[in-house]
Amino acid sequence: MSDYLDRYGRSRSVCHRLPPRLKLFLSLAAIVVGMLIPPAHWPAHGTLLCVLFAATSLARIPFRYVARRVGGFLLVALLFGIGVPLSQGFRGGWEIMAGIVLRGTESFLAGLWLVNVIPFDQLLTTLRRTGVPAILLAILAFMYRFVFVLWDELDTMRTARRARTFDRAGAIFRWKVGAHMIGMLLIRALERSERVYGAMCARGWDGKLRTLDE
Repeated sequence: MSDYLDRYGRSRSVCHRLPPRLKLFLSLAAIVVGMLIPPAHWPAHGTLLCVLFAATSLARIPFRYVARRVGGFLLVALLFGIGVPLSQGFRGGWEIMAGIVLRGTESFLAGLWLVNVIPFDQLLTTLRRTGVPAILLAILAFMYRFVFVLWDELDTMRTARRARTFDRAGAIFRWKVGAHMIGMLLIRALERSERVYGAMCARGWDGKLRTLDE
């Protein structure tokens, strides 16, 4: 599973051979630069986006992989951004919407490049050495680990639903079942978190993140 999750993070491109702290600095620098550029400066934003796409190409990250994730993010960013002009009756707020979409896309690309040029365990170690609080690192580590457990749980629930309905139900029924599944998934997530916390305390968990290279 770890090899599958880090299938791009453990390559041997020029970007992967950079020091971990330099990778983190470059990613944060791209985010800060994007935030400082006014939304009206289209050429500067276009240049930064071209640089970020070139960085993903240098890292040998497949374009289809990048395009699929950027497309999903753009959909969410547009839904959030359109709320600003909508609240003003479409008489203004377009520049704010453009800033949300542009800066969000640039930040997303910078983060996508970072997580694909450095394995997640090295990223956590680098963040800790730069002074990030331990509680935030623990939250990131648990989120990364158990999001896949929850996804497997959701896939099991979907399989059980299809076995009972044979996918012949109407759209309204599927929406109701989907809402019920989300509620059940949250309940199961809470139950699983309690069991995991109890098991970790029984094994001596003291709140500190440790890696094998220490």
